[in-house]
Amino acid sequence: MRALHLTSHESPPALSELPVPQPGPGQIGVRIGACGLNFADLLMMQGRYQDTPPLPFTLGMEIAGTVETLGEGVTGLAPGDRVAVYGGRDGLAEYGVFDATRAVRMPESMSLEDAAAFQIAYGTSHLALDHRARLQPGETLLVLGAAGGVGLTAVEIGKLMGARVIACARGAEKLEVARAAGADHLIDARSQDIREAVLALGGADVVYDAVGGDQFTAAFRSARPEARILTIGFASGEVPQIKANHLLVKNLTVMGLYWGGYLSFRPEALTGSLATLFGWYAEGRIKPHISHVLPLDRAMEGMELLRSRASTGKVVIRIPG
Repeated sequence: MRALHLTSHESPPALSELPVPQPGPGQIGVRIGACGLNFADLLMMQGRYQDTPPLPFTLGMEIAGTVETLGEGVTGLAPGDRVAVYGGRDGLAEYGVFDATRAVRMPESMSLEDAAAFQIAYGTSHLALDHRARLQPGETLLVLGAAGGVGLTAVEIGKLMGARVIACARGAEKLEVARAAGADHLIDARSQDIREAVLALGGADVVYDAVGGDQFTAAFRSARPEARILTIGFASGEVPQIKANHLLVKNLTVMGLYWGGYLSFRPEALTGSLATLFGWYAEGRIKPHISHVLPLDRAMEGMELLRSRASTGKVVIRIPG
């Protein structure tokens, strides 16, 4: 089978021919149809992600496909079932083996591309806003990186939860994507002072930050007393440093959210969130925004779209049978 395989953190991954893996006990073998790309894939290539597997490994964190084989002891799934899987790796390949507990049946109406773009982006935002920040109807939510893979879902989910949403992104084209997702107010990070613009709108109760760097600092300074600030990621490449005395003065709370981490210590929070989200999809209330669908042999072009922030929403790699 073909797979985008990484053998060194000093050189790019290569499309390689590898043996088709066979499932062990508790695992399923999946014919992969689509794989969603994530900023974490870029960090894994550099060995900088918190869950980077040991070399060598195949990239690709979330997939959608069809169950082909079952390992010993697997129940509740059958060959032919269409599933979405967050595997954390091994997704940019024609076949993959994953723990059966990580597989979720897709709604009948859901395409493989939508399913591959769904779990991490929507799961991160819903768990962050609902479970962690306890976003309430009528509160003001500021989303940084609002046209990105997770940021756009934060706009959409924040609006569904009844918040007033301020979307911050770079350039008119990306802001238009955020507006279409439900944003009430738009801030252009290229040309506007984020702090002044947010304060002019009354400040933020919840900040959703997938960017870091100077944008975090501006958002921090525009937060209302008792605001909750969610650190989701650092697309800017700069991890902000927080002065504890500033938290004290405004009674602020800064909280982290690593979606995949819930699999190891509180999986029911993650699975319950996904059940809600798949229900919303089936009802037509949410739908992934996918700006690019590329074949497996162009997967590195997709990675570059993420790195350069040239995409909006998700980039998906289609893996035809």
